[in-house]
Amino acid sequence: MFVSKVLGKHIPINPRIGLLTGELLANRYMEKVKKKETGKAEELLSAFKNGSGTFNSSPFIGAEHNPVIIGFAETATALGHAFFQSFQKAEFFHTTREQLADRVPVITFEEEHSHATSHRCYIDGRLLDNQREIILVDDEMTTGNTAVNIIRSIHARFPREVYTVVSILDWRSEEDLNRFNALEKELGITIHSVSLLKGEIRVQGSPETGDIQANFQTKEETAIVSYIHINKEFPDLLDHIEGPSVTLGGDIRQVPYLKDSGRFGLNEKGQERLENALSIIGTYLSSSRTGKRTLCLGTGEFMYIPMKLASLMGESVKFHSTTRSPIFVRNEENYGAQYGISFPNPEDRDMAQYVYNIPEGLYDELFLFFEREAFNDTLEILISQIKKYIKDIKVVFFNGGE
Repeated sequence: MFVSKVLGKHIPINPRIGLLTGELLANRYMEKVKKKETGKAEELLSAFKNGSGTFNSSPFIGAEHNPVIIGFAETATALGHAFFQSFQKAEFFHTTREQLADRVPVITFEEEHSHATSHRCYIDGRLLDNQREIILVDDEMTTGNTAVNIIRSIHARFPREVYTVVSILDWRSEEDLNRFNALEKELGITIHSVSLLKGEIRVQGSPETGDIQANFQTKEETAIVSYIHINKEFPDLLDHIEGPSVTLGGDIRQVPYLKDSGRFGLNEKGQERLENALSIIGTYLSSSRTGKRTLCLGTGEFMYIPMKLASLMGESVKFHSTTRSPIFVRNEENYGAQYGISFPNPEDRDMAQYVYNIPEGLYDELFLFFEREAFNDTLEILISQIKKYIKDIKVVFFNGGE
């Protein structure tokens, strides 16, 4: 497993670096696929190398480019959204592992190597029923099988001529590259590939075995826990999507989703509306800070909005997210998962989740973000784990909550 230092999933990052990574990919896409210089490369690279400084994100790719951009859940939801925010005119959605009881996904596909293999796309079919270029955004390609699967799924219903796959890392072997070439010939399409780093990997030796749970922290401690309800503080700021969802265990949840999260499709006007709303919320959350060293923690697929808010909350703010991925934990320098917490997903009791790299005493406070109200019993399990290492926990609900 590749653990990225810039993605904001397993390792805490400066949130502006996560946003800049998506923009660097968008700039690279223009250079490689469209053969055009945006004039932003030097500025983006300087901001990235210098920890972003005072850099402000803004769309820099002209309205003549109007692709459909798809981010892969759960790891690349924020990366795909950050890539999309670089376009003056485009549409975006991210795949989801969520199951909605009253909707049929427009397309589905599998990610065989994942811990949750089924991807669903709950969007208006008209978003794909066209000849626009589709850009698939993932954090890394090891084999490229996920991209192959979604291209097949889209092409079966909404055929077109051009697809592009972008990723931070591209580790595909010659055999994997040949599989893409074969798919191009089979379907009569062109598939462009864009990455920030490309190479080949070789794995030697055998993995160490052991009980993952035995490596997780177990210390007892107390903390201050408070709750912030965005839907009550700003009742008309963000639109919602009503409708029941189904958990892995069969529970029906009626708590609305956010309309402009990206899960249901988002165009440039929706993005502008979202950015304006997040600017207001970011100022409010910044005023709620009580510590100098702050961690903002997204949950599962809910990454872009917490990452963007973290970038608006002032200095000394770090961001990363919970994950479905179980990783062997070892407290060793330069290892990707030095500390770990395991818990049932507060939004789905039957789903295991993890969060890594929160050592004791590193942060003064935590903002824990949920798109939807969580189950109280499973939320308490997570809080009881985190409060051993962070003494001030602010739980932020966007929808639901009492």
